[in-house]
Amino acid sequence: MTMNEEQKAIIKETFNTIADGYDTDALRFFPHSAAHLATLLEVQGDERVLDVACGTGHASLAIAPLLSHGRVTAVDFSTAMLARARDKAGSLGISNIEFLERDMQNLGFLEHSFDCAVCTFGIFFVEEMETQLAHIASMVKPGGRVMITNFQESYFHPLKELFIDRLLAYGVESPPQPWRRIAHEEGCHRLFIMAGLSDIRVESKDVGYHLANANEWWDIVWNAGFRRLVNQLSVADQERFREEHMREIESLRTEQGIRLDVGVLFSSGLVPRS
Repeated sequence: MTMNEEQKAIIKETFNTIADGYDTDALRFFPHSAAHLATLLEVQGDERVLDVACGTGHASLAIAPLLSHGRVTAVDFSTAMLARARDKAGSLGISNIEFLERDMQNLGFLEHSFDCAVCTFGIFFVEEMETQLAHIASMVKPGGRVMITNFQESYFHPLKELFIDRLLAYGVESPPQPWRRIAHEEGCHRLFIMAGLSDIRVESKDVGYHLANANEWWDIVWNAGFRRLVNQLSVADQERFREEHMREIESLRTEQGIRLDVGVLFSSGLVPRS
């Protein structure tokens, strides 16, 4: 499941850079999907839950209030994202979450330390996803549930395609897209089988909404992973790119706004009992 150090450094720098804007309202599909994940997890209230690649804590903050006698251990390798997550937990008065700076490829906990584990929009950053999922599952007690979320193939259509096509016209190459392997129910099911999990369930849900205008789409571009692609352009080209791209996005606006389709797959499986 190894991600080379250069790739890891780039991803870590990206998330440290975007942390301050990651909770912008335009990205509200993160808390919306986290709330649905917390419902699907069906916790009883006394579990120890592991949140892997927790980001600014959306899943942890949705799950923790359901744990009257349990707690969440949330890990991420981005210092800035963890700082945001801690601030949010503090402002909400949620005290049963521990945030730790750790690499998801080497979690460092004893095996079977948790009752269940989640990883939201994070598994696809590792090329060997089945090995990563198996590593997360090894932290969970036999019979415990492991759940992930990831995007469906058509997420952000057609805005994402317009963005990528215009970048290609500027000479920026499209990055590898391992996420596509699990961008459908069959791929998610296969991933969980290969990771050795049982009682596999995959549910799809559209948590999309309408953006008010093209500026809100740019909030998504600039405060998520897309910024790394824009930053490959010169400063002058960035401004020109933004103006051109915003015009084509604004042309999609209807009376309701600009539709942001966010199809999410919620996949789970149980750690087999020996």
